[in-house]
Parts: sequence; C-alpha cells; structure tokens
Amino acid sequence: MERVEDASDAADRKQSAVNARLNTYVALTVALLATFVGICKVKDDNIVQAMQQAQADKLDHWSFYQARNVRQEVAEATVAELTAARARATGADAATVDASLARYRTLATDQAAKKDTLQRQAIADQGRYDALNYRDDQFDLADTLVALAISLLALTALTHKRWLYWVAIVPTGLGVLMGLAGLLGWHLHPDAITRWLS
Repeated sequence: MERVEDASDAADRKQSAVNARLNTYVALTVALLATFVGICKVKDDNIVQAMQQAQADKLDHWSFYQARNVRQEVAEATVAELTAARARATGADAATVDASLARYRTLATDQAAKKDTLQRQAIADQGRYDALNYRDDQFDLADTLVALAISLLALTALTHKRWLYWVAIVPTGLGVLMGLAGLLGWHLHPDAITRWLS
C-alpha cells in the first residue's frame, strides 16, 4: 500500500512540476505580451493624435477653400457688373471703372490661385490621414490578436493543457507581427479582415 501511495505522490509531484513549468511559460508570455502591447499603445496613441490633426487640417483647408471660392465668385460677379457699367461709362467714369475692373480681376485670379493651393493641401491632408489610418489598423489588429492570445493563455493556466499553450502562440505570433508592422512601418495589412471588422 505504501508503494502505491509513494508512486501516487511521485506522480502528483511530477504533474505539479509540469504544471508549474507551464504556468511559468504562461506568466512569462503574458508579461512579454503586456510590455509589447504597452509599447504599441504609445505609438498607436501618437498615430491617433496625428490622424485627428490631419482630419482637422483637412476640414480647415476645405473651409478656407469654400471661403476663397465665395470671394472668387463675388469678385467675378463684380467684374461682370463693372464690365457692363464700362460699356456705358465715358471719360473720368471710364477710368474709375477700368481701375475697379483691374482690381477685381486681380482679386478673382488671386482667390482662384489660393483656392487651388488649399484644395491641394486638403487632398494631401486626406492622404496623410489614410496613411496613418493604415498603421492604426495594424495596431488595432495587433491589440485584438494579443487579447485573444492572453485569453487563451489564461485558459491554459486554468486547465494546464500544454496543447492550449501552443494554440495561444498562434495569435501571439500574429499579434506581434502586426504590432511590429505598425511600429516599423511595414506594408503588411490584411485588408479583407479590416474591411470585415469596419
């Protein structure tokens, strides 16, 4: 009977050692993932701030574009009115109308040029926003995959199933890959997944 109990105790100690080693792997993996996610979060927050700035810049540029457009339209309408008045003006009145026409034509041309510049800036702002959003998607996917991995690691710690640890390594690796892609600016972006989740 003692031998059976000793064998049972030895088996329990061996299983406890295996479980402790598995729990150590789980704890180390979770700690490394938490550190990595923290680093990614800092970069992602900076990217989100830059996206907000790009969006604000785009809206400002389009607003200024509209203001320039209104100014151009008013100047062109004034030119049309002055052109009609010029046909009836003579002498000193004609010179005054000519001076006003020159001023409003210059103003219309100036507003058109400034409007075109603002349009290019607004389009560039949208391009900057899209590029930043591409990287933000990478961090979002990394966060999701790491959260899935941590959940699986928690189940591993509870169930002591070694195979579950290896299942958790799959989203861990993919999450780290997407996080590195965001940190290092790699062109790795699963468009189908992000479109499905959007």
